[in-house]
Amino acid sequence: MQTTKIVDLFAGPGGLGEGFSSLRVNGAYPFKIVVSVEKDKFAQRTLKLRAYSRLLRRHGRPLDTLYAYYKGSTNSPVASKDEDLWDEAGSEALLLELGEPKDNIFLYERIAKLIPNDEHWVLIGGPPCQAYSVVGRVRSGANNVKDPRHYLYQEYLNVIRQFRPSVFVMENVRGLLSCQLDHKHIIHRILEDLARPGKSERSVENYNYTIHSLVADTCYEPGMNASDLDLKKFIVQCEKYGVPQARHRVILVGVREDITFSLPKLQPSLSNTVWDAIGDMPSLRSGISRQMDSIDVWKNIVIEACTSMSQHASEAKSHRLAQLLHLTAKDVEQRTLSRGGQWIPGDYAHLPTRGTALHEWLRDTELGGWLNHETRSHMASDLRRYAYVAAFARAKGKNPLAAKDFDFPGLPPEHANWDSGHFDDRFKAQLEARPSTTITSHLAKDGHSFIHPDPTQCRSLTVREAARLQTFPDNYFFEGPRTAQYVQVGNAVPPLLARQIAEKVWAVLKFTHGAGNY
Repeated sequence: MQTTKIVDLFAGPGGLGEGFSSLRVNGAYPFKIVVSVEKDKFAQRTLKLRAYSRLLRRHGRPLDTLYAYYKGSTNSPVASKDEDLWDEAGSEALLLELGEPKDNIFLYERIAKLIPNDEHWVLIGGPPCQAYSVVGRVRSGANNVKDPRHYLYQEYLNVIRQFRPSVFVMENVRGLLSCQLDHKHIIHRILEDLARPGKSERSVENYNYTIHSLVADTCYEPGMNASDLDLKKFIVQCEKYGVPQARHRVILVGVREDITFSLPKLQPSLSNTVWDAIGDMPSLRSGISRQMDSIDVWKNIVIEACTSMSQHASEAKSHRLAQLLHLTAKDVEQRTLSRGGQWIPGDYAHLPTRGTALHEWLRDTELGGWLNHETRSHMASDLRRYAYVAAFARAKGKNPLAAKDFDFPGLPPEHANWDSGHFDDRFKAQLEARPSTTITSHLAKDGHSFIHPDPTQCRSLTVREAARLQTFPDNYFFEGPRTAQYVQVGNAVPPLLARQIAEKVWAVLKFTHGAGNY
């Protein structure tokens, strides 16, 4: 089988690339990443490490040194006999900032060297999403014309214009559909540009593209009026496709005009919940900030909080909540939990074998434990709120609202406008029987909206738990400090969804004349 080359721009930690590179057909890999580009140094290190991991597996070489690095028992992931593959991984995962002239020149020269003009290949990725997200626009000033991130899609466009991929996949937040510049919807301009990338460059052969939805028959063709389309049809709701997370993203798939095979649509699958994703992981306790941290101090804080709140809930006739808070206090008293770490040894042998596609995708029986599974510290006052919110969510199947459900003694923060209704989403537990809310990079700043559903753990999600909700396999190691790891996970495309997209792209290419011997 001839492999189709992939170029991944704005790659982050590599979620989209992981989906494409992991696809196997009849025992072979139809896609191979030859270039991935990221400007963040920690995400680029993650990309390089994952590229190296893939190369080791594809060449059938041992993973011992790599896994020893994951576990912290060696400072280098590279065995001396595998330095050639480490160098190859470094040539693939590039630390570049698109838009910088010297970096653009380097990238273009690299693509020209690796991909002949007559070869079918695929471009994937998406520009930074903060400029298009609703929250991002609120924080930075709505529709800020001067924000350079609005124009980074043009770097993606320039690669299409110059090198004419057979197919491209561009991902972004759903806020892209409502974002305006100079009172015009930017999505209209993006569709027009992507459909006719050569319109402003007469020296380049003018291949046009049809922009397809992955979930509907909607498509945009050159010359169409974008305002005539229901652009919401380009939104993919990840939870419908096995991802245990309500993540809604705009995904545009462009197919070059000389390729006539229609793009198949994603097929909905069984829904996965928060507990499906993280319920089999080791239980941990949070740390305590701004005071001495020990298991005994932590226990005393949580037990006192849960006991007093149980009494108050009982007086308020919230009997189920009172019972859960009482049981939480008893469970905490009897258990001794650690705070985890970058490596926790263990195995899946004692866990139920559910045989679900999600667990088959996530688990690595050779790993022998969990990576990036370490809790952060919280103030004692927040521990009280975390225990309450998790217990409330488990008792009632929904999260408490700040304006009416935080009327327990010592629970509301000291904020003048706390009961205004503007803080109803400030403290939220992930509901165990549903897909999680969208995992975002804001998780790096605080975990108030990402409280673990088990009140006895009294904490926010770890990097590994967030990664599992994003469907990163357990052997996917995130480089950098913990804050940088959270950012990488929050900015990524779920790899399990990406693999399904790869299947549809492969279906297009395998029936295309000249695409290779599939």
